[in-house]
Amino acid sequence: MSNKKKQPVSKASGGKYQPRAQSSVTTYVLAGLAVVVLAAVVIGGILWNSNSDKGTADTNVLATTAVFTAGSASAPTTIDMFEDFQCPACRNLEETSGAALTDAANSGQLQIRYHMLNFLDKRSGSGDYSSRAAGAMKCVATTEDQTIQMAYHSLLFKEQPAEGDVDHDNQALAAFAKDVGASEATQQCIADGAEVAAAQQLAEQSQAELSTALGGQVGTPSVLEDGKQVEVTSGPEWVAALIAPDQS
Repeated sequence: MSNKKKQPVSKASGGKYQPRAQSSVTTYVLAGLAVVVLAAVVIGGILWNSNSDKGTADTNVLATTAVFTAGSASAPTTIDMFEDFQCPACRNLEETSGAALTDAANSGQLQIRYHMLNFLDKRSGSGDYSSRAAGAMKCVATTEDQTIQMAYHSLLFKEQPAEGDVDHDNQALAAFAKDVGASEATQQCIADGAEVAAAQQLAEQSQAELSTALGGQVGTPSVLEDGKQVEVTSGPEWVAALIAPDQS
């Protein structure tokens, strides 16, 4: 399909938090908060240390606030992924670890709950791209199978708009869904923005739990297992360590 970008849609209320300016190693921090320490500096993450004690997120809440879930509930390991479709470091993580995550979910080794945050709304050209992309993902999650869900998730990161540039309107997001085989009903859901408000609510709840787990820090990408932080490396080794811990 054509990759021609349309003019931004009108701004909505967007995310709750205002990110600060980028650092020289490129990614984002929330106003008054620090970004989670990742081992993945080489994939675009920033190191922003905090002395705050880390806690444990409520896994019962996390089970209800994901935009979509990949893998089986009977998998021996469940993780919670926190991403923002406007986040370059999240795109890099998808590029380096997405295939390993998909394989682990498809093979029954891992259940992945994807929480799509929206604090980078104000970094987008339209002012609400993170929310609208998360809403589009929720449309796909509601009506399509796991193969299409994972394909759409990956495609949205592949087609990630540049920060502050013209981004994809709802019609373009719907066209991406068509590209991965989503139904006309799903495409219409995306074009109408039918799930944006619901996605914003899930983002707020998910962000609160992430803040608890990281001792007041919030950043993407972040990964939790049993409500506690998992350190993410620059390659898929961290996925292998999750599904075969005795061999890590």
